[in-house]
Amino acid sequence: MENLRGSLLMVASMLAFALEDMFIKSLSETLSTGQILLSIGGPGALIFAIATMASGRSLRDRALYTVPVLLRSFSELATAILYITALAFIPLAQASAIQQATPLAVTMGAALYLKEQVGWRRWSAIAVGFVGVLIVVRPGADFSVLALLAVFSVFWLAVRDVITRRVPASVSSLQLATFGFAAIVPAGLIMLAVMPAPLKAPDLGEWLGITGAVMSGVFGYYMLIGAVRTGEMSVVTPFRYTRLIFALILGWIAFGEAPDGATLIGGAVIVGSGLYMLWRQALVSRRARRNSVVRR
Repeated sequence: MENLRGSLLMVASMLAFALEDMFIKSLSETLSTGQILLSIGGPGALIFAIATMASGRSLRDRALYTVPVLLRSFSELATAILYITALAFIPLAQASAIQQATPLAVTMGAALYLKEQVGWRRWSAIAVGFVGVLIVVRPGADFSVLALLAVFSVFWLAVRDVITRRVPASVSSLQLATFGFAAIVPAGLIMLAVMPAPLKAPDLGEWLGITGAVMSGVFGYYMLIGAVRTGEMSVVTPFRYTRLIFALILGWIAFGEAPDGATLIGGAVIVGSGLYMLWRQALVSRRARRNSVVRR
């Protein structure tokens, strides 16, 4: 039952993140990227700050101002700038398909930075997965340099997830979420400085879009925390890939973006590689536990 609960929370989280992407892409038609980032980061940080203090934790803990937490926050800043800019210009399904390579990049980062053992089969899955990214990006006649922004965002997402493993154990998930959303605020200021655009007073439709993006992002983040803490990682993690399914559906319904063959094939290669890698990781972990029991 714990695995079932965790899996359902993960699916709900991915639906919320896909809805957040949809709201952001819709807002990008009338609002600048900088204003969108400010509109989402500020309220999101405030919500999680209130939740953090309600849980009895402080935002002035020394552990929050260590290098891993600050680097993680910078990674959130870089990811927000790159991914939301990409989302404004490329199809929703294409951006989401590229992001599905994040678990592959995290495994590679864990092997190179954390010195975790990764066998040749998982390295092969990583290589195949990045071939899938190339298929989605389509280098050639249909190539869009803006799709590279989504690719670069995968790098910073991987940095965020890898460095999270170095965050002091005393730091709670709510504290990290507060800092993560707060990092989006300077990201918005940077975008306004780099791409100057007058701040616009949102109309009713835009306020609804901003509210939808903030609430989707907050609920998605909260449910993701619940999913990771509830079920076994080997069971729950594969359901991350449902985000691509939701993105395909929402992109078609909201923006009339019918996914092309390259996005579908490349997305399938990325997801297949990720699922195989997760299966191998779970298999290696089970063998290690079994050998540990035998030695005892």
